[in-house]
Amino acid sequence: MKIVRIRAKEIFSKTRIPEASYVINQYVGCQHSCLYCYAKFVCRWKNYGEWGTWVEVKENAPELVKGRLVHGKVVMSSISDPYQPIEAQLRLTRRILENMNRRLRLSILTKSPLVTRDIDLLSEMERCEVGLTVNGFEGQVKDLLEPHAPVHASRIDALRRLVGASIRTFVFISPVIPKLVDVESLLDEVSGLGNHFYVELINTRMAGREFMRVLRSIRRESYDILVDGDRWRAYVEEIRRLISRRREKIALVLHNKLRVENRIRTDLERWIHGE
Repeated sequence: MKIVRIRAKEIFSKTRIPEASYVINQYVGCQHSCLYCYAKFVCRWKNYGEWGTWVEVKENAPELVKGRLVHGKVVMSSISDPYQPIEAQLRLTRRILENMNRRLRLSILTKSPLVTRDIDLLSEMERCEVGLTVNGFEGQVKDLLEPHAPVHASRIDALRRLVGASIRTFVFISPVIPKLVDVESLLDEVSGLGNHFYVELINTRMAGREFMRVLRSIRRESYDILVDGDRWRAYVEEIRRLISRRREKIALVLHNKLRVENRIRTDLERWIHGE
């Protein structure tokens, strides 16, 4: 793993993330190496190697947050996981939290139970929420799609510990892939573990060609739904109906990257093969 240490000029970056004003990316890049990760696009500008083989570290991030109070929601993070494995050693996220204004409105999203290490600091924040990304991947599917991310059970346990500590939580079910992710079962499992929930359908364009090739090899039925306009539309409606039946506060996150037209299969097949 290549570690690139830099000093940043600013740590609060304006963002277009819905309902958020700023984002903090103390790390750029992610050791979890998720094949579907939309953040792979940063490799266009960061010439450190393939996604998952490097992490850029903004060493002075704790200094940059000290004494700062910005208005609006601050998201941590958008192009990395603030609790990826290197955080256990560097403790950069923890040092940021130590210096952070306690009145800041902070929203943290992670796949890692390491976030529970910082419950003491999170409890001091006046307006803080912590979300765990879950999808239920296991076995070969997990090995191929998110090889170095924590296992599903540890994420559920982290949610329980956060709730037990009276930390406001949310659950991010992502990426939802037809015939591969059981949304209803996941919602049943995390019921009571979040103040609100998100269901994010896979963004195939941002996931990229290699993801689609791998998916085709391990779950052909899932792949066929994603590249067939009619079946994709039917699946989206199925998820909408499922959400409407639930009592929880659930937001559907749908990326309209797939053109739902009759020629979608031909277009996507050409794109996947780089034609």
